Amino acid sequence: MRTPTEKMASGSSSDAQDEKAALVETDVRLAIAEKGLQCVEYDVSLPLSEHNEPWFMHLNPTGEVPVLVHSDNVICDLTQIMDYLEQNFNDEGIPKLIPEEGSTYYHRVQHYRELLDSLQMDAYTHGCILHPEITVDSHVPAYAATCIRTQIGNTQTELKKLAEQNPELKDAYLAKQRRLKSKLFDHDNLKSLKKLLDELESVMDQVETELQRRVEETPEEGSQSWLCAEFFSMADVSLAVTLHRLKFLGLSRRYWGNGNRVNLETYYERVLERRAFRRVLGHVNNILISAVLPVAFRVAKKNAPVIFGTTLLVGVLGGATYLAFLYMKNRLTLFR
Repeated sequence: MRTPTEKMASGSSSDAQDEKAALVETDVRLAIAEKGLQCVEYDVSLPLSEHNEPWFMHLNPTGEVPVLVHSDNVICDLTQIMDYLEQNFNDEGIPKLIPEEGSTYYHRVQHYRELLDSLQMDAYTHGCILHPEITVDSHVPAYAATCIRTQIGNTQTELKKLAEQNPELKDAYLAKQRRLKSKLFDHDNLKSLKKLLDELESVMDQVETELQRRVEETPEEGSQSWLCAEFFSMADVSLAVTLHRLKFLGLSRRYWGNGNRVNLETYYERVLERRAFRRVLGHVNNILISAVLPVAFRVAKKNAPVIFGTTLLVGVLGGATYLAFLYMKNRLTLFR
């Protein structure tokens, strides 16, 4: 089996302005695991703002992860990375996550990829952290809202300073600063957040209906299909990661559970049992957030060992923080 030799930059934890980037990174890592590709990951710490450092901004001027580097190719867009993996690592024995174009399932998979990847997960995440009263059984630490506001303010100042220090990247830094400021304002708007969450209901309804079609297509006892077909596809990658994040945010009861959207609930339970999913995402509490005191980032940066892998920063209730552990991930070369 051929294995990839590329490198991929991905964030070690999801910092406030890069929540969607962190989610996107998880999509890529899950796709890599599902395809059984061997790779090396390079850790770029989002809480330590390593994705804002000049070396990374030269690699990707938006300062977002993940970034895939293969030979002379540098790929930063989620859809392009996923398509690249599928097109370039398709030898016999490597699972296909995208059906052949023109096949029965191709347009169905592409439709749900686009639908799920267009969800405003960064808005859901920031909004639920800033307004925990709209969530139930959230796994987000209680002090996260204050930490996010402080961190975003500090990051804006940092980006302005970096723009002055690196004139060749000035436009990129200032553009990122503007995006960050706009996000905080938009995501703190409770009325707007509720509207987005209401709109998400219709997406979940569509997914529930599609899953019901799969049930009806496979009436035999013991037969099971996934979102678009009998095989696990790229659309399932997007849906699995989305559901896991909604569970973390305390939105699972709203969108499934307690007899509400039973197909979606059953689907999520099955996803949790997949080997690749357990290896990449594990328990819902392993989802990374940046609600950790800035001083912890500074201490971590000074003391963290050099290692390939993903850094997990875990916040302790009451405002105390500590760097928990680092674990190895021998997959694609990911620059996190």
